[in-house]
Amino acid sequence: MINAAIVGLGWWGRTLVESVQGSDFIRFVAGATRTVSPEVKSFADTHKFRLAESFDALLKDSTIQAVVLCTPHSMHAPQVIAAANAGKHVFCEKPFTLTKRDAEQAVEAAGKAAVALGIGYNRRFHPEMVKLRDRIRSGKLGTLMHVEATMTFANALLLKPSQWRANRAETPCGGLTPMGVHAIDGMIDLCGPVDRVFCQSFRRAVEIDADDTTSILFRMKEGPSGYLGTLTATGPGFSFQVFGSEGWVRLEGMTHVAGASSEERRTRLFGKCIFKPIAGPAVVWDAERLDVTKVTLEAFARAATGKEKFLIPLEEMVHGASVTEAIIRSAETHLPEKVD
Repeated sequence: MINAAIVGLGWWGRTLVESVQGSDFIRFVAGATRTVSPEVKSFADTHKFRLAESFDALLKDSTIQAVVLCTPHSMHAPQVIAAANAGKHVFCEKPFTLTKRDAEQAVEAAGKAAVALGIGYNRRFHPEMVKLRDRIRSGKLGTLMHVEATMTFANALLLKPSQWRANRAETPCGGLTPMGVHAIDGMIDLCGPVDRVFCQSFRRAVEIDADDTTSILFRMKEGPSGYLGTLTATGPGFSFQVFGSEGWVRLEGMTHVAGASSEERRTRLFGKCIFKPIAGPAVVWDAERLDVTKVTLEAFARAATGKEKFLIPLEEMVHGASVTEAIIRSAETHLPEKVD
């Protein structure tokens, strides 16, 4: 059992705490957040963890073995480094960092301290992604040709200018960081490293100074092409589709909708699944149900105790940050950009 502290108690930080109630591997015994409201105090009391004065106070607490970061993206690298230097295992919500350099420094700090480092790309753990990975690696889809994803929700319509997710510097390219990086991680997992990207991103409907319409083209180093579209001011949805010379697989589902129940946010990410071979009828099935948030945190806890390696390799965490950085750069230059 790992004693952990939650850092950041917004709606997703609270969801992380809720996901591991009753877990045999990890429990939250403390937390820290920038604004300690009556709602936060009540939540901490309900889930039986204490509130510390600050992040630094958590790092000095010898009873805490791990910290779980659910903070603004720009804070991730320095917080990972500080936690590692304090000897704490670190789980970081996505995106890991917004630049390759920050990701490399964070990974280096964790390595030097010999602490486990996990990241919240929870869709990798879903049974349907596992099945798709196995299908691809067994050759049953043939030669991979193209992968594409669309992720949408209406959350940006509800943001206030004072909220950090409404800050263009914290959430560049609209839905890229709250949603799209999940799909990019899936592309890296299934299709290998990304070679170059092209992004267009702009604002159409929201009132805050943030993009709501973003589309990205990819070329993978191993040959396949890719596409990702994110929209933050329309109905919620998620699709991920891989095309091979023997057929295609499409996974459909939902994104995290503001105001949805914790159970829905954790377990209802995937819905209908389809495999269409090059000949014959399509095979359609309902996705398995799994609390991927709980599974991901428990996998991190097992990594922290040395029982297994975390599913996402460190080099892929760094590469994902490098891809994100190139996408943001492309949106600014309006040119294709090479991934470092």
